[in-house]
Amino acid sequence: MALRKLRLMSGEFIPEIGYGTYLIKGEDCYNGVLTALKSGYRHIDTASFYGNEEEVGRAIKDSGIDRKKLFITTKVWNTSRGYTNAIASLDESLKKLDLDYVDLLLIHWPANEKQFPNQSDAINLDTWKGLIKCYKDGKAKSIGVSNFLKHHLLNLMENSEIAPMVNQIELHPGLIDDDFLSFMNENNIIIEAWSPLGRGDLLNNEVVLDLANKYNKSPVHILIRFIIDIGAIPLVKSKTPSRIEENLNYTDFKLSTEDIKRLKKVVTGKKYKNPDEIDF
Repeated sequence: MALRKLRLMSGEFIPEIGYGTYLIKGEDCYNGVLTALKSGYRHIDTASFYGNEEEVGRAIKDSGIDRKKLFITTKVWNTSRGYTNAIASLDESLKKLDLDYVDLLLIHWPANEKQFPNQSDAINLDTWKGLIKCYKDGKAKSIGVSNFLKHHLLNLMENSEIAPMVNQIELHPGLIDDDFLSFMNENNIIIEAWSPLGRGDLLNNEVVLDLANKYNKSPVHILIRFIIDIGAIPLVKSKTPSRIEENLNYTDFKLSTEDIKRLKKVVTGKKYKNPDEIDF
C-alpha cells in the first residue's frame, strides 16, 4: 500500500499517517512498531519522554526495511530546553534509536510565562536554535515543534532564520480552531494530530457513529479520514496487531464537505491542556 506524502519546507516528504507510541513501552512497543512497519506504516512517532526509543530502534532494525524508506520522529523534552541541552538530547535519542539521523525533531512543549516569567520566549528561541544546529548538521532532516500556539510560533518565525516545519498538536472533532489551522497552512507548517480519536472518547459519538454507518467504515476510520481530509497528519496508536493493521483501511473513501462540517461542530465538553498553563 502506497501512502500519500506531504512535502515539508525542508524538501523532505512525510507520510500522511503515523504510528504513535506514547504510553507504549517495553515489548509492547517493540511488537507494536514491528507490526506497524510490516502492515505498511512508514512513519513512526516517539519522544525522549516516552522512554521507548530503544524498543523503537530495535523494531526498526528488525523490520529489515531500508532506512531511507522510513520517517522517524523524536522530541526534545522540557528538561532539555536550551541550545546545548537540545543538541545533547538528540544525540542521546540517536544513541537509543541506533540511528544516524531522525527525519523529524520536535520541541515537545513550549516554555510558558507561567513557568518562566519574562523568559519563555528567549528559552523557546534558544532551544529552537539548538534544533537548527541539529538540522544543519544533518542529524535531523526536518525540525519543528509540538503543542505550540500561534504566539509561540511567531516568536520563532520572526527571530530565527528557519521557521518550524511542523507543529504537532492535539487535534480532533471537538478541538478544532480553523483560524489557527489556516495560519499554519498559510505559512507552510505541516500539522500533525496527536490524539486524533479524542483519547477514545469520540468512538461512541453520535455523529461519528452515524457517519461510520453511512460510509460503512469503523468510527476509527471516520476520525482518521477527517484529520487527513482537513489537511493534517493523524498519529494513531494501538498495541493490538489486528487494530494496527485495520487502522490503515481508510484509503478507499473520503468524507464529503458537508460531513467534515458536521464533525467540526462536534462538542465534547472536555477540558484540554493549554500550553500556556502547563506546569511540567
